[in-house]
Amino acid sequence: MNNARKWYDEIDDSGIYMSSRVRLARNLRKYPFTLMQTDQTAQSVITEAENALMRGGEDFWNNFIKINIDEKKDIEKYSYVNKHAISPEFFKRRGPKGLFLTLDEQLSVMVNEEDHLRLQAIFPGNNMEKAWERISRLDDLIEESIDYAFDKDFGFLTSCPTNTGTGLRASYMAHLPMLEFVGEIGSVAQAVGKLGMTIRGIYGEGTEPMGSIYQISNQVTIGKSEEDIILALNTVTAQIIEKERAIAQKAVTNIETADKVYRAYGILTHCRKISLKEAVALLSEVRFGYVSGALKEKRPKNNIYAIMMNIQNALMQHNCGRSLREAEADALRAEFIRNSFSI
Repeated sequence: MNNARKWYDEIDDSGIYMSSRVRLARNLRKYPFTLMQTDQTAQSVITEAENALMRGGEDFWNNFIKINIDEKKDIEKYSYVNKHAISPEFFKRRGPKGLFLTLDEQLSVMVNEEDHLRLQAIFPGNNMEKAWERISRLDDLIEESIDYAFDKDFGFLTSCPTNTGTGLRASYMAHLPMLEFVGEIGSVAQAVGKLGMTIRGIYGEGTEPMGSIYQISNQVTIGKSEEDIILALNTVTAQIIEKERAIAQKAVTNIETADKVYRAYGILTHCRKISLKEAVALLSEVRFGYVSGALKEKRPKNNIYAIMMNIQNALMQHNCGRSLREAEADALRAEFIRNSFSI
């Protein structure tokens, strides 16, 4: 799409926090919600969203790319899922859809997902306040020319009742290999569920974790302010990460831990073919080695998460411009990983 550095290029392999994301669900008052809209009204929503963004001025609008997502092949569409620019639900949804994405992919606007508008800001590391500030400014800009569906008692009205109120979902993406290894992810998820939070897979609801990477997000959007939701999420996530660190501190002095991360490093830097499942698991172990200090070997040119994304089948095939047989994909994946570590 472009050569600008993306948010995921800036992730620090020394930290457990990988990204901070804020998403707002909004609907236009004058149109039926997405489940009831026609193709004509869906197209009208896309046009109104584009016009609203253009009102930000040339400097603002020039940072956005309008992507005609309906014209893309499925493999290219799914590459946007891999990069967190769109949701799996947006990928599956039929009918006219629109996507507006900044060059660095930190801001995106999905049009006609579950709601008319899904505004998203995502930043590397522990940057929730920055993500909230950017998405709030974008929301205010759009609201200058669009009348949102809003009720004085319930707040912003959404297709799913669980989003009604603030319409806000805030989430951290965190690397939690030790909690996963000792089998405590389930008990942690139960505990945070009682606090109105949830732990999900890497692409949100209904998805599996990838390389021990999880999303920690709020569940409740009504009856609380945006600031209260974010404060509660910050507190819960900090406690989870402290628990991860405590387990890691005990493991790092163990020779079995050192052996495991060095074996993972050795395989990744010398393999000639590797499956996606094995590669992601080994990359997770290497990243743990860097975070914990157990691994002293040279770090890759880009961060581990960026490598994980680029070896996904959809992104590999999109970058190659063609379909890949399994054996061919495994060989190309191994070559990409070796080149990343400059071995």
